[in-house]
Amino acid sequence: MPGTSFFKNLLPVMLSYLLLLFAALALDYLLHIGGLGWVGRYLGIPGTALILTSFIYSLRKRRIIRRGAPGKLLAFHEEASWIGSVLILVHAGVHFNTLLPWLAVAAMMIVVASGHFGKYLLKNSRESLGDKKRLLMAQGIEGEELERKLFWDAVAVRLMNQWRVIHIPVVIVFATLALLHILAIFFFWNWK
Repeated sequence: MPGTSFFKNLLPVMLSYLLLLFAALALDYLLHIGGLGWVGRYLGIPGTALILTSFIYSLRKRRIIRRGAPGKLLAFHEEASWIGSVLILVHAGVHFNTLLPWLAVAAMMIVVASGHFGKYLLKNSRESLGDKKRLLMAQGIEGEELERKLFWDAVAVRLMNQWRVIHIPVVIVFATLALLHILAIFFFWNWK
């Protein structure tokens, strides 16, 4: 049924991304209303810590560490990086002091988007391939003919499995910009 995939898969992804932006605005607003706007300046630290901690999933996936259930670690990766991103957005606020932090925030938002939408596209392409395979098998198509009819769909799924080719380089850009921002903070900090 057309549109079902949109409501089942894409809409929650879009809402999660929009909720991230809304949560950051709401938290920033509440801090300012409560006279605690200065707290936002320090939320970059726990935000960064959460994002760094979320990479346990990547370490497990690459077998650098052996402990932890991959499914649970993926859920933790998604949740910790989402919350960390909210905290970093509040930390960034709407202060246009320098370009470097804004480049880091822009890269972070691209990473979050590529994570959200990459997951959706991969899931959707796998489901589409499975649905088409079941439909063709129900029509009595088997063997080589089935493989031939599913060839391009299977190629699409294999390509979607490579979405990390985009996600990982953007993560590296974000990490580099964030590290440069952190180093600049320490360099220009008034240590007296």
